[in-house]
Amino acid sequence: MAYIGKTPTIGNFQVCDAISVVNGQAAYTMQVGSVNVSPESANHMLVSLNGILQKAGSSFTVSGSTITFASNLVTGDVIDFIQILGNVLDLGVPSDATVSTAKIVDGAVTSAKLASGVGGKVLQVVTATDSTARTTTSTSYVTASSSLSVNITPASTSNKIFLICNTPVKESLNGETFLGTIFRDSTDIGGNGLGLHYQEASSNIRFPMTMCLLDSPSSSSQITYTARFKTSGGTATINEGNRTGTLTAFEVGA
Repeated sequence: MAYIGKTPTIGNFQVCDAISVVNGQAAYTMQVGSVNVSPESANHMLVSLNGILQKAGSSFTVSGSTITFASNLVTGDVIDFIQILGNVLDLGVPSDATVSTAKIVDGAVTSAKLASGVGGKVLQVVTATDSTARTTTSTSYVTASSSLSVNITPASTSNKIFLICNTPVKESLNGETFLGTIFRDSTDIGGNGLGLHYQEASSNIRFPMTMCLLDSPSSSSQITYTARFKTSGGTATINEGNRTGTLTAFEVGA
């Protein structure tokens, strides 16, 4: 947030130029390299007068770049040093190799903070399972042929989603084709079909259908991926015998 007044200087340790005492004078201008400097407050300073450290607030006060001692100094007094500490209430920049894993809040490091070339990390995984036998005779991809659907919200628009679907199938087709694909929301991203099986003259063939796809949704909003199936004619049963089908989405950091 913005500061009202002077922004604190963090860890800016400075030693002021030597100051010559003027007989009968209490106020002096502080400089570093002949340039006026203004400490955060008297509490952010170390001041030595005649070999004795002075107490901030009672032995001296500060206003801007002016230090004023509690009483006039006289000939023979010596201002040994004035050291400005910066804002000692802040930590400033940690030293190299000093921040441990335990000091980092869980979830604080996002893919947006990873340097280019260190992607390829799996950021999250969501899975859906379906153990209900579902029969379809549809010649177009329909959601009714499967309840394999997952919702995932990518952390960045540059991340990719890797999808794996595996489901057991029983075909009662004669010379027909059974196909599977994956939809992103309402868009078929499987092209001409990710899974395909051609059934010849015999029927009642059981086989596992596996589909894999790496998608680039270019989105950081919630996405729904759904496995869908169709036939070119005849009947097919997904998860035949109530066997389990799965659809898994992996978010991969770019």
